[in-house]
Amino acid sequence: FKLFLRQPDTARDFLAFHLPAPIHALCDMKTLKLESSSFIDDDLRESYSDVLWSVKTEQGPGYIYCLIEHQSTSNKLIAFRMMRYAIAAMQNHLDAGYKTLPMVVPLLFYHGIESPYPYSLCWLDCFADPNLARQLYASAFPLIDVTVMPDDEIMQHRRMALLELIQKHIRQRDLMGLVEQMACLLSSGYANDRQIKGLFNYILQTGDAVR
Repeated sequence: FKLFLRQPDTARDFLAFHLPAPIHALCDMKTLKLESSSFIDDDLRESYSDVLWSVKTEQGPGYIYCLIEHQSTSNKLIAFRMMRYAIAAMQNHLDAGYKTLPMVVPLLFYHGIESPYPYSLCWLDCFADPNLARQLYASAFPLIDVTVMPDDEIMQHRRMALLELIQKHIRQRDLMGLVEQMACLLSSGYANDRQIKGLFNYILQTGDAVR
């Protein structure tokens, strides 16, 4: 199979029939180029092989990644594995000097005993709770941005308050304005001696570097 797909004309025919039409329409198949990269883990090379093509799209460089499953029984986590390999292709692209992530289209070619293919190819379905996974991985990640957080709010954060307050203001040339707040937090007993020593070392080292 891999021998066939290494031939550009054969690969174009394969993709003409099997690449989703909206994605195929975005690709200039005349620019299809076989890449040398392989992302399969060493212990799986007897069960899988892969082919990576680069292609120019309307949005810039892109890639089409085809994983070929040779084993007779399927792996229900294969969608997660394909996601890993697609991300590895993206990393290679960045390592080559590009500044934005490319689109990588993963395809699985299956010819196993069980028919039809028994598992979801959405990697989010690999989780025990797919709905929770969609909430977490299909939207922006949670952000704790102390730079915009009011000091009064930070002061309510109990055992994290002292660290957050210092890190918010560490780039200021003068931290004397925090003395009263820091004294209040230190007297609360939330930080142990080791943490306090570490924070003051951090202030001395980082504060000097900022200056």
